Formats: sequence, structure tokens, C-alpha cells
Amino acid sequence: MKPKITIKIIAKELGVSTSTVSKALRDSHEISQETKDRIKAYANYYNYRPNNLALQLRNQKTKVIGIVLPKIVHHFFSTVISGIEKVANERGYNIMVCFSNENQEKEIETINVLTNGSVDGLIVSIAKETLRNKALDHFYRLIENEMPIVLFDRVHDSIECDKVIVDDVGAGYKATKYLTDIGCRKIGIVTTPEHVTVGLDRYQGYERALKEQGISVNKDLIINVDEEQDIYEQIKVLFNQELDAVFAVNEIYAATAIKIAKEKKLDIPNDLSVIGFTDGLISKYSSPSITTVVQHGYTMGEQAAELLIDRIENKDNARFPQTKVISSNLKLRESSKS
Repeated sequence: MKPKITIKIIAKELGVSTSTVSKALRDSHEISQETKDRIKAYANYYNYRPNNLALQLRNQKTKVIGIVLPKIVHHFFSTVISGIEKVANERGYNIMVCFSNENQEKEIETINVLTNGSVDGLIVSIAKETLRNKALDHFYRLIENEMPIVLFDRVHDSIECDKVIVDDVGAGYKATKYLTDIGCRKIGIVTTPEHVTVGLDRYQGYERALKEQGISVNKDLIINVDEEQDIYEQIKVLFNQELDAVFAVNEIYAATAIKIAKEKKLDIPNDLSVIGFTDGLISKYSSPSITTVVQHGYTMGEQAAELLIDRIENKDNARFPQTKVISSNLKLRESSKS
């Protein structure tokens, strides 16, 4: 008996993407006739049949968008939700918000529940544990079954879908360049583990800005925070080095750095300038208030919702997945020299 095959298996065997296979089987004009013939011949030989359950679910419109976020309390994600909800309501959709709590199994379970006929499409920011384990099969299955999905903020290049991201490399560069422009040379960075793409990209911007100024990257000034451990104690290690500035990739890390600096009797910003990320209430009401990179989460939410609903309504279903990049800007406050 010939084995049961899927779009993913066909793509792997023929060395093409899953979206190419899907389009070829739908006789899309985007795919060359030679490629379509090759894919169809392979599919016919192995008696490929589309996933009827998936097709049925896609044809039953709920007018609901599912949103899966890593955390319940996070200013950035709350602004993204607001942007999504605004566009969804304007276009006649409701939203259903769920949380993975940064847990891989919780993310998989939540996505399985939502895609069992509860929603027409998904907007997702990937959990840290999923990224760390590179456990992305549940996303590949969504693409294979043609479930409309948009990834935002935390994404992965191997998942062929629409994405909305911040220019994190550019943001890291802007923050670090500002610090070098005001005369800082010993600039520490408090970032995420390397498997979290946003932190890695912000680090790359930091590194680029230092190199442009002829400043060597000092590994002792780099803290990759493991949030399963004590954040305060990890950041405190940075202060064993001589510092004149800290760039933190979120506002919790920035506020923690300021707390430690105060305990060490450092004057902010005269002894130490601090720049954070995400313009939330912590940044605004800390003492001193925190200079921060503004991510424009509301705009990200709007863009993600527009992309998803266009996919759901098949207004532009033949186009290749696209990535929209949102620029950031610095909001200057008391924690950095002017």
C-alpha cells in the first residue's frame, strides 16, 4: 500500500515550498506549467487527497479572529490587541485572545482548540519555549492545511506566512548610536537568550553601532537573561564592570538596571545613561522616567489584522506571504543625557 502523503511531504520530496505545492494543486497561474505537472503527477501517483476536515473548517466562517500571545501582562501586547480589535471590528470580526504563558505545549494546545472551528484565522507571537526548542511543527501544519495565519513580533523565517515585525536591528542601532553620540563608550546590553529572535536582532543593531564608532564589543558587558532564573541577580552581574550606559531590550530589564544603579549610589543619567524598550507605564512612571524605544504596537496590530482578514476573505489569496516592517523611534526621558 502506498503511504499516505501530505503537502509537506510532497514539498520535501520535490524540493519546493509547501505554498508552491498548494498553489500547483490549485492550478495557480503563479506556478510554471512544468512545476505544476511534476507536482500533480507525484500527488496522483500517491493518491494525494486534501484534508477534507481542514477544508470544511475553512469554509465555515465564524467571523472570529484568534490571537495567541506569550504573556498576559505586557504593555506592548496590550497595544497590539487594541490595534487588532479596531480593524477587526471595522471589518465585521470579533477577536478571541488566548495566552501561551511562554509554554510550548500550552501554545500547541491553544492553537489546536482555536483551529477546531472556533476561528477563521490566527494572529500569533511565538512562545519563547517554542523558539528555544525549535518546535514549529504545529505552525507547519497550519500552513499545510491553509489556515490563515499572521505572525508578529516573534516570528521564524521557516514558517511561510504573512508577518508583521519591528525593525529590531534598526531599533537596537538607534538606541546604541544615541548613547555613543552623547559620549558613552562602555555600553552594556541586557537582552534575551539568542533563540528569541527579537533580542538577537536588537543585539545585532547594538553591535553594529559600536563597530561604527570603533568600539570593541566586550562580552562581559552582554547579559542574556534567562527569565526562569532571578532577573535581578543576572543583571546585577553587569555592574561588576565599568559602565557608562545600559541598553535593555525591554522596560522590565531597564527598570531593574536603574534599581541596581541606585543601590550602588550611581547618579542617573550623569554616571549612567539607561535606554529601555517598549513605551509602557513602567517607562513613563519610573523615577527617573526611562528613555525608551517606541515599538508602535497599535500599528503592528492594525497591519496584522488587515493582512489576516484579506487572507480570510480571499481578496489577495494568490499573493506570496509578505512581511511588513514597522520602524521605531526613541522617546527621550530622564534616564539618559540629552
